[in-house]
Amino acid sequence: MAKQLDLEEQEQLDELKHFWKSYGNAITWALIVVLGAFASWNFYQYWQRSQATQAAAMFDEVERVVTAADAAKIDRAFADMKDRFAATTYAHQAGLLVAKHYYDVGNVDAAKSALTWVVDKSSDPGYQAVAKLRLAGLLMDSKAFDEALTQLSGSFPASFEALVADRKGDILLLQGKKQEAIAEYEKAFKSFDQRTEYRRLVEVKLNSLGVDPFAGSPAAGSTNADAGPVANAPISEGTK
Repeated sequence: MAKQLDLEEQEQLDELKHFWKSYGNAITWALIVVLGAFASWNFYQYWQRSQATQAAAMFDEVERVVTAADAAKIDRAFADMKDRFAATTYAHQAGLLVAKHYYDVGNVDAAKSALTWVVDKSSDPGYQAVAKLRLAGLLMDSKAFDEALTQLSGSFPASFEALVADRKGDILLLQGKKQEAIAEYEKAFKSFDQRTEYRRLVEVKLNSLGVDPFAGSPAAGSTNADAGPVANAPISEGTK
C-alpha cells in the first residue's frame, strides 16, 4: 500500500514538474506584471498626493506675491508653477489669479498670455470656460472680434452657456451684426435662471434693441435705430 502511494505521489510530482516546465515562466512573468502594476499604482498615488501638497504650497506663494503686487516675484512664482505643476488645478487657479492682477494693473498682454495658458493647459472644463470668457472679453476690448468669437466656439459646460451667449451677443453687436446679436441675447435670456440678476441686464440689452424677451416682439415705445446703449452696456466683472 505504501508503495502504491509512493507511485501516485511520484506521478503527481512528475505532472507538477511538467506543468511548471510548460507554464512556469508565463506564470512568473504574469506575477511580476501584476505586482509591478500594483507597486506602480501605489507609487503614483503617493506622487499625486505629494504633487498636490507642493502645488498647494506654491499657489499660496503666488497668492501672497499677487497681494503684495510685487511684479518680479509674481512672474517668477507663476513661471515656477507652470514649470513644475502645469497639470494641477492649482496652476490653473494661479493663472486666473495672475491674469486678473495683470489686467487690474493695465498689463493686458500679460493677462492675455496667462489666460491663453489656462485655456491651452487646463483639463478642467470649468477653469477652461472661465479663462475663455475672460480672454474673449479682453480680445473684444482690443477689437479683435473674430479671435474673441473663436474663443467662444466649441462646447462649454451647461452652467456657462448663458454667459457665453451673452458675450457672443456683445461681440456680434460691436461687429454690426444686430440680428445675430439679438439671437444670442435671447438665447442667454432663456438660459439664465429667472432669479439671476444678470438676466435683467440681458433684458435691458434686448429692450435697447427693440425686443421684448417676454413677448418675442418689439418692446412698446422702443426704436431700432440706435444700438449704442447696448454696445456700451456694462460687462459682468465675473467673466472679464
